[in-house]
Amino acid sequence: YDTAFFDKRSKFIHYLPELLIVNNIEFDHADIFNSLDEIKLSFRRLLNIVPQNGMVLLNGDDRNCVEVAKDCPAQMIEIGFSKNCAHRICDVAFSSNGSRFKLGDEVFEIPLVGEFNVRNAAMAATAARFYEVPKSKIENAFKTFLGIARRQEVRGETRGVKVIDDFGHHPTAIDHTLHALRHRFPDHRLWAVFEPRSNTTRRAVFQQQLPDALKLADGVFIAQVAKLEQIPEKERLNPVAVVDAISKTGRPAFYEENADAIIARILPMLKPKDVVVIFSNGGFDNIHEKLLKRLQS
Repeated sequence: YDTAFFDKRSKFIHYLPELLIVNNIEFDHADIFNSLDEIKLSFRRLLNIVPQNGMVLLNGDDRNCVEVAKDCPAQMIEIGFSKNCAHRICDVAFSSNGSRFKLGDEVFEIPLVGEFNVRNAAMAATAARFYEVPKSKIENAFKTFLGIARRQEVRGETRGVKVIDDFGHHPTAIDHTLHALRHRFPDHRLWAVFEPRSNTTRRAVFQQQLPDALKLADGVFIAQVAKLEQIPEKERLNPVAVVDAISKTGRPAFYEENADAIIARILPMLKPKDVVVIFSNGGFDNIHEKLLKRLQS
């Protein structure tokens, strides 16, 4: 986001990093940026302030990252799953308990699932090595790191139904989270509940991408656009159209105005070994606790 009303540069311009990790670059924050090119410009400015004796760790699988960093004056290492990456991630194995992967000649394990978590861990391990942290300390840190709140966070389980909270609202984040949950709960039915709440997802920017982002869910619920009166109708996301596009693929998909309506609709459909992941960058009217409470009754 911008720094202040009198300084429209991105906040990270003021950080003056010695080590910088650029994990992905794509369009978001439509209330601040008019195009992906404007976002790329912000990242170019950031890359230009990393000192020559510093280090940039770059997602080598992301073409926008690679493009933006091509003239970076600092040392740079591309990390990712692609063959072009200097530090290539390979031999990845997922289980319900975590992930195992190889980075160069070293093998690491993390108690988190998902390709994006593996990449994050690879970035963290490489950053630690830049500061000469021994592998044993990196391994111990990975073992004791159980993730953060609002990212695949299990809020509770009642009658065999797990309710998960996730902050994801960009289509890429939603897609990656659903992939991770498929690995984490391979024999479960997966429901996705999405609230269009961010300044970008309330707009029609991702109208075409959202059905595909939700493709791994067995069933989908989409709520009314939050604070819809703030967005002109022509610019607003049409959740009914997203639901219709998903329904055409043969999967159940529903539009409901609010959390209470979603709970009333989904409750009769739930059964043991169901997973309900709720995507929202807000409180979503406390839908997680309400659903768990209704499941108990």
